[in-house]
Amino acid sequence: MADIEYRLEQKRDLKTALPGPKSQELAARREKAVAAGVASSVPVYADELDGGIIKDADGNQLIDLGSGIAVTSVGATAPKVVEKVREAVGKFTHTCFMVTPYEGYVEVAEKIASLTPGAFDKRAALFNSGSEAVENAVKIARVHTKRNAIVVFDHAYHGRTNLTLAMTSKVMPYKQGFGPFANEVYRVPMSYPFRDPEGMTGEEAAKRALTLMEKQVGVENVAAIVIEPIQGEGGFIVPAPGFLPALSQWCKDNGAVFVADEVQAGVARTGKWFSSEYEGVEPDLVTFAKGIAGGMPLSGVVGRAELVNVVHGGGLGGTYGGNPVACAAALGAIETIEDWNLADRALEIEKIIKQELGSLAESSPIVGELRGRGAMMALEFVKPRSKEPNADAAQQIAAKCLEQGVVILTCGTFGNNVRLLPPLVIDFDLLREGLRIFAKAIEAAGA
Repeated sequence: MADIEYRLEQKRDLKTALPGPKSQELAARREKAVAAGVASSVPVYADELDGGIIKDADGNQLIDLGSGIAVTSVGATAPKVVEKVREAVGKFTHTCFMVTPYEGYVEVAEKIASLTPGAFDKRAALFNSGSEAVENAVKIARVHTKRNAIVVFDHAYHGRTNLTLAMTSKVMPYKQGFGPFANEVYRVPMSYPFRDPEGMTGEEAAKRALTLMEKQVGVENVAAIVIEPIQGEGGFIVPAPGFLPALSQWCKDNGAVFVADEVQAGVARTGKWFSSEYEGVEPDLVTFAKGIAGGMPLSGVVGRAELVNVVHGGGLGGTYGGNPVACAAALGAIETIEDWNLADRALEIEKIIKQELGSLAESSPIVGELRGRGAMMALEFVKPRSKEPNADAAQQIAAKCLEQGVVILTCGTFGNNVRLLPPLVIDFDLLREGLRIFAKAIEAAGA
């Protein structure tokens, strides 16, 4: 395991109550300048980040178990990312790849094609956000198949654009009031082992979804099945073994495109470069974003060359897509993940989370399940000795953790999950400290 050096002391240190005076001053300024619809889950204002530490405007140091929603996997100031960004920004900040191309874009495309599942010939296109990547995967699938229907799943989250909102399951806060949404998007049941009938296999869950799809959409109309191999905002739902392979095989058998949305679960977060690898699935298209560029805005879609290349020249792109500085950051992040073996570190993080929380997950009356892979783990909270969602407990626990200087994030269709997304470079002692504070908050909420 790599010996990681940190710029900030990896120590929780609270100098004020949270939020502190400077954060409160910034909040007052924000209220007069920032749209009310842009919400923040934590009321402290960041000043510096490094490793597993968020240092706020008041000098408080908090333990980061969120990574900016799985973005700063290599840390927010990874040396190789910073070095490559500085070098790139000193040469040029923008040319637009569609006007004057540059090597960084090509190098990222080459690298990502080598890292995604499947030994077949691939092509990639780069964009800015996960939503853009998903939209472009849909465009590619529709052109390739000459079909329109897109099949998605309960609890899915695919983005905030009009099309990806149609693909997203949860209404609040994402969809409320923003319709009408794009049509030809159809939703079927997800494999959700904690809430499915007891004993339901992945193959049986797939048959349930595919039968509904065939009857309500029609085989000949399906352009693509789009799925998160591990659902993110929906609650870190890991489908039962066999579910993903069955969907992928159905696409192969019926001329549809299988799209793995790896925006949150990809880029070493789960202990493999892409979470599809856990079941040997080789998606036709993979979307990626978040952890790929160390915090810089970059996303993309990569997949089978004969599929991607069917789109006419000029049909894919965007003014800022594959920005040269973001591409440089991505190359630095990929190098960091490889040099520091961060995929293996993600598996060590999973072991630590299970060591610190496993027995509590078994014994607490309000913990329904501890689940996930690698450094993408979550606890689902329920009403005592039931499976009824308990969003109040999740919110109470998150607030208690923040009081103690630990940043955690909630998620889930029912708002009853707490997700753990620490930076892959987090100091393990610091991680254990944060998890023990989290555990005490769970015990207090379940008492």
